[in-house]
Amino acid sequence: MRVEVADLDSFREVARGLLVRGVPPDGVLFSEERQRQASLLAVETPPPSAPVAGLSVPPAFLELAGRVACHRSPERWGMLYRVLWRLTHGERKLLEVESDPDVYRLLTLAKAVRRDAHKMKAFVRFRKVEREGEEHFIAWHRPDHLIVHHVAPFFARRFPSMRWSILTPDASVSWDLKALTYGPGVPRSEAPEGDVLEEMWSTYYASTFNPARLNVRAMRAEMPRKHWPTLPEARLIPELVRGAPERTAKMVRPRLEESDASRYLPAHRDLGSLAEAARGCEACPLHERATRTVFGEGPVGARLMLVGEQPGDTEDRQGRPFLGPAGQLLDEVLARVGLDRQELYVTNAVKHFGWTGDEKQRLHAKPGRREVLACKAWLDAEVAQVKPRMIVCLGATAAQAFLGPGFRINLSRGQVFETPWAPAWMATFHPSALLRMPDDAARARARAHFEEDLRKAAETLRAMAGAREGH
Repeated sequence: MRVEVADLDSFREVARGLLVRGVPPDGVLFSEERQRQASLLAVETPPPSAPVAGLSVPPAFLELAGRVACHRSPERWGMLYRVLWRLTHGERKLLEVESDPDVYRLLTLAKAVRRDAHKMKAFVRFRKVEREGEEHFIAWHRPDHLIVHHVAPFFARRFPSMRWSILTPDASVSWDLKALTYGPGVPRSEAPEGDVLEEMWSTYYASTFNPARLNVRAMRAEMPRKHWPTLPEARLIPELVRGAPERTAKMVRPRLEESDASRYLPAHRDLGSLAEAARGCEACPLHERATRTVFGEGPVGARLMLVGEQPGDTEDRQGRPFLGPAGQLLDEVLARVGLDRQELYVTNAVKHFGWTGDEKQRLHAKPGRREVLACKAWLDAEVAQVKPRMIVCLGATAAQAFLGPGFRINLSRGQVFETPWAPAWMATFHPSALLRMPDDAARARARAHFEEDLRKAAETLRAMAGAREGH
């Protein structure tokens, strides 16, 4: 039997009809349907109000099918139906057996879609145009798979207050501040070539480029050449690669005139020895007014490392990170997203409390670039010992300790990157920033984004754990 399928919805209709009729996987051949038509099988499918016993499937299959349906493989529908048949014919826990050939093939397709979605989120670059006197932002992207419908809600959440369109060869999507509208694919020629935002992206990329960690093969794997024409920063890559050796030499050349905590590092660099040595650190002036050094805490091998800016007043007095109001808010959100703080490693980019005022009212003073650089040796040593699978930076200062002063939270908050410090790296708001917001509505929105980012971190860790077990 030959059936045509256009998308996930039509597959579900067709598959339901096949299951009701008892058609086994070997008895059906799926093919792509360019424009969806009424399925002959769908007329024999019981309506939603009359569910058929035995046709319920685990939610995990529906989630998996949502990703697999975005893959370009013409075999995906047949593969999905084979697993669906087995789930509804006595193998209810089939998806828990990731070594099963059918399940493994589906997970492989889903992984490819997930990776492609990540690249779309990372590589889409909007260009500003004027439409009927209003600003509109347009981007062109060429994904590997059919992911526009899958990824578009992310951009609606990320850029809710600007009108934008994303064009791809397969489909297009637009946001009018209220709803998403989908349309057909368009060629590259339909998108604008450049605008005033180009310089911003180029400056940002150049400032975060680390020549000492240059790996051309890995860079091309993460940023395939096919995306370069739409990435304004890509034109800088040849020049940055050519100049990497000279810039690296300058970076590693001793600069004795600058403060650096590396001279305080102990010979044995387990966490206990590091914490003890940090108590005597005088690499920057902050130690002069601080009550004590506040080092990180948590287990070696913690999958997640949280990095804040610096200790606050409460932390300075008690000598432990994130104990004050910001720490309480952090603990509350961690619990909501299913993360146990006892299993995490929590630290700060700067280990001493910087403050102004008097002892009765010690007011937080943001650390400068000098203090951040002076303390970087401690942070690097912590990362080297903990070896986290993921790092989440709380606030711009923590993020810039890793990626430099060009990093901007408002541009990259919530995005997951692969970095030399951890396979997954993300920046989000510092909880104290939420507490300082005077406007209730703004605070509620920021709190929602903060919780969303930490939930995404938890999901990323679960996905990474699942991938490792699968191998």
